[in-house]
Amino acid sequence: MSGELVLSLFPGIGLFDRAFEEEGFTVVRGPDVLWGGDVRRFSSPAGVFDGVIGGPPCQPFSRLVHMVRANGYEPRHHNLIPEFERIVAEADPSWFVMEEVPEAPKPHVQGYAVVQVKLNNRWIGGEQDRCRVFSFGTTNGTMLHPDVAIFESQRWAPAVTASTGGGKINRKKDQRFSEALRLQGLPPDFLSEAPFTATGKHHVVGNGVPLPLGRAIARAVRRAMGLPLLDHAEAGEVA
Repeated sequence: MSGELVLSLFPGIGLFDRAFEEEGFTVVRGPDVLWGGDVRRFSSPAGVFDGVIGGPPCQPFSRLVHMVRANGYEPRHHNLIPEFERIVAEADPSWFVMEEVPEAPKPHVQGYAVVQVKLNNRWIGGEQDRCRVFSFGTTNGTMLHPDVAIFESQRWAPAVTASTGGGKINRKKDQRFSEALRLQGLPPDFLSEAPFTATGKHHVVGNGVPLPLGRAIARAVRRAMGLPLLDHAEAGEVA
């Protein structure tokens, strides 16, 4: 497999990173507020990374932002897509992928042609109904073609969100988190050693890209860039 080196921006708990790692990429994580970092103070060296991935905070573009403002509040994070664009321009990679909600603006980086793919987790065989837009930037406008399932799953589940949905009984919170892990494609012991509260664990998992969805994008990037695909039949598919 190729050792394509990828810079991850806004990595959060690292679900998008994990998907790319499972597809044979080597991922270097940039700063994130979750770990006390500030992307606005980060700069990338040019010509080091083959690709850049990341999902700037979606709160400013969420469908719920109007409800937040109607209640007298502002989204916790402002539009940080310009920071993503700035760092991509600095890094000068062969390609980049930005993940966002469908309502977010398309990124623009000089020298890159950007194509967008709207993909629902159910379209690749998942149970969770979660839709995202992936902006794929290259110098020549290469298209991105993720594999999709012939049929959607007969089971349906709403999108996992950062909210635990309330509940004062710890057992109910544990059940919600276990279900969130399953729907996000993660093992039941994910974050078992992390010193987060139950609410904190649910929050960081809910903010992440579903692992099956991330894998589909990572595979599509390998194909688009002419890289050999990882043989999961021999390597063993990660649950």
